[in-house]
Amino acid sequence: MGISVNSIKSFIVTEFVPDATPEQLDNDYDLLDTGVVDSLGLLRLIEWVSEQFALPIEDLDLSPENFRSVNAIREFVEAARAVRLAPS
Repeated sequence: MGISVNSIKSFIVTEFVPDATPEQLDNDYDLLDTGVVDSLGLLRLIEWVSEQFALPIEDLDLSPENFRSVNAIREFVEAARAVRLAPS
């Protein structure tokens, strides 16, 4: 099952850029370099990703690079899910 970029975009717009719409947020827009997401916002984003996609925070690679853009978040979640679902 693919990860919905729309749900990621909706969260980011609601939390960090309420004057924009999800459609206006480009999937590759750098959320960190532009200051849309600051260090505290990054913590909120990590917590949301953990809850939204049922990924325990302790199992996550918390590198800011994984949360830099909508596409980076989607790729990160897909990879984290693949690791969790892979046979041991």
